[in-house]
Order: sequence, then structure tokens, then C-alpha cells
Amino acid sequence: MRDYLRLTRSTTYSLLFAVPLLLLYEVGAAMLAAGPDPSLRNGADVLLRSLFAAVGIQGTAAFGAVLLAVAGILILAERRRRKIPLRGLLFAGMALESTAYALALGAVVGTATQWVLRGLPVRLAAEGGVAGLAPHEAIVLSLGAGLYEELVFRVLLVGGIYGVFRSSGLERGQAGAFAALLAAALFSAFHYIGPYADAWQLASFLFRFLAGLAFSVLFLVRGFGITAWTHALYDVFLFAARGL
Repeated sequence: MRDYLRLTRSTTYSLLFAVPLLLLYEVGAAMLAAGPDPSLRNGADVLLRSLFAAVGIQGTAAFGAVLLAVAGILILAERRRRKIPLRGLLFAGMALESTAYALALGAVVGTATQWVLRGLPVRLAAEGGVAGLAPHEAIVLSLGAGLYEELVFRVLLVGGIYGVFRSSGLERGQAGAFAALLAAALFSAFHYIGPYADAWQLASFLFRFLAGLAFSVLFLVRGFGITAWTHALYDVFLFAARGL
């Protein structure tokens, strides 16, 4: 178990585990592009693409190539520093672990939200444009949410804010706490922006804020890959439950 936790937390396992999520989402998004709404993509994905386009990197092929190239460089750099054995069974364990977290997330965060709001009803159902999506569209957007929202709000935002606070002289624990709180607030607010935004509700904002904190803790403890798959699977399970 100690080896499993150590190895699956590594950059190598984390990024390799996230690659299938990237491929599934991009293939799904390409199929949706041939449908009635070719612009249907996850908001964080669109945000990143806009930033890349600003520096001259445009198109899905170039965008994906850059992401895979960066992942490859990080993996090679880590494997040059220390030996990371690749074992298929560990990836299976990561899949089971992500599934377990995804199944537990709604109940745990929902209970915490109810407790904070002292029993007021917590509405988890999607509103706005998302509620009218077809099942295959919802699944594709769920995969994109897991990958790109975790990349933006955990890897880039939490990491960036943490670096700023550390450079200002805050201790490591304080910098990490402030970074997680601010990133969670921005993560929650992000869901009320854009054509598929939810209608504003205090309960749903608080739920997503607490979920953002949970994802930040999971990211710090278990790495990007497991966090991204947990987020994606949670969204998939949520949409599936709505259809029952």
C-alpha cells in the first residue's frame, strides 16, 4: 500500500492516468462539433484555448500536441531523477480509487453544505443550458470538466496563488490554505458564467465551493490524475442519476 500511494502520486503515474481522459474528451468534442452545436465545449477548455490562441497556438491538433508535449517533458524529467516502475495493476487501482471518491463526493459535500446552511435544501440539479443537454453531450462535457477544470483551478490556479503568497512571505501552510480557499471560490463562481451557466443559488455556490476545497485537498494528497478522473466521474454519475 505504501508503494501504491507513493508511485500513483508521482508525476509519471498522474499524467499517464490523465492522458486517456484527454483523448476521450477530445474525440467526444470532435464528434459533437459535427452536430447542431459545434461550439459545445467545456468552459475551462475554451478559456485555455483562448490563452493559447493569444500566443499563436491555435487549433485542436496544436493545442493537444502542446499539452501532450508538456506532459511528456515532465514525465521524462521525473524518470531521469528517480526510478518509476510502470505497473498496469496500479493504474487499475487508481481507476477504482477515483470511482470510490466520485461516488462519495456528492454525499460528503452535500452533507457539509446542509450543515453549513442549517438544513436548507441543497439543489444539485443542473440549471440553465446544461439541463437541456443530451446524455452524450453531458458525458463529453463531464469529461472535459474533470480534465480542464482541474488543470485550470487546481494545477494552475492553486499552484500560482500558492507561489504568490509564498513569495510574499507567508508560511507554507498559510499560503496553501489561502490558495485553496481563493481557488475554490473562483471555481464555484466559474459555473455561473457563460451560455451553459447555472442560475445563481447560495446553496449551489456553497456546494461547489466545498467541492472545490475537496478537489484541492485530493490534488495535494493524491495528484492531478486521480483528481481529474474523480471530478469527471462525479459529473458523469450526477448526469446519469438525473436521467433515472
